[in-house]
This record gives sequence, structure tokens and C-alpha cells, in this order.
Amino acid sequence: MSAETRSGLIEILGRKRLAFREWRGHRPFWGGLLTLLAGVPIMYIPYANLTIGSLTVRMATTAGAGSLIIGVLLVVLGLTMWFQPASRVFAGVAAILLSLVSLVVSNFGAFLIGFLLGLIGGALGVSWAPGKPEQSADEPGDPDRIVGPVVATNPAPAAGGPALGNGLGNLSGTSPTNGENGRHRAG
Repeated sequence: MSAETRSGLIEILGRKRLAFREWRGHRPFWGGLLTLLAGVPIMYIPYANLTIGSLTVRMATTAGAGSLIIGVLLVVLGLTMWFQPASRVFAGVAAILLSLVSLVVSNFGAFLIGFLLGLIGGALGVSWAPGKPEQSADEPGDPDRIVGPVVATNPAPAAGGPALGNGLGNLSGTSPTNGENGRHRAG
């Protein structure tokens, strides 16, 4: 392998890594991964056989089908967080609820492994927010990339100047447009 092919391979791998990093930044990646991983022990453990010497111990419960359904749903919810980030709140809440149900149905949530992974993954999915565009120093009009969560810290002012349109500037209860308080006059 020559130095040229090695540098080309490193460049290709670097581009792929940056593309994956960009993809991962636009979705709740870790919440989806933990939710997906939560489904695996919940699906597997109720059907597993543990063999110690000639003694076979079966972990099966009477709700083995329920464990399989919960595990499959957790895997699907983890993939939903990855490929449909707009529905992350629904997927996160559903993952938390399914993890709680797995405590009863699937051997204490697959011995608390799947339960804890599902709770943490669902919470990460619910709490994730898309980033806001970062402005470059040389061009204030075009965003370069998206960083951090979007948090509304300052609401936009109402059109027409401060304290107009929302009635918050005047605490008397009267409307700034016509001076009335919204109640009808009798007579």
C-alpha cells in the first residue's frame, strides 16, 4: 500500500466520519441508540436458557409474548428517533411507558438492564431539541452549521413597537388599540 492510497483512504474515512457526525447532530442519536439497545435484553432474556453443567434453567415467564412485543416496539421506537426526529417526543414518552411496563411483564425489565436503558433513552429522546444555525463572523446573513439546542430566550417584539398588541405594557386591563377592557357596557 503506497502513501498515496493510504492518504486517500484516510481522506475518505474522514469524510465519512464527518458525514456521520453531521447526521448524528440532527437527531436524538444517543436516545435512539439506548432505546434500541433496551429492546434487546427485554426480547431475549424471557426466551433464554441458562445451562449450568447438566442443569438447564429457563427464564421464561407466562408473558413471553408480551416481552417480545415490548422489545420489538422499543427497537422500532429507537429507529423512529433516528429516522423521524420530528416525532422524538412521542417516541420518547412511549419508550418510557414501555420500559415501565417491562418491569411487570419481562423479568423486572430484563433484570433492570432493559428498563434503565429504556428510561434513559426515552428521556434523552424527549429532552433533545434541534440546534439553531450558527452565524459566521464574516457573513451575518448565512448560517454555517447548527449547534446546540434551540431555546427561546427573548420573544419577538410585537409589530408596531414595544408593548403593543399583547397588552402587557399596560396592566390596567385595557386594550392598547381602543382603550376598552373587553367588557360590554350595559345601557
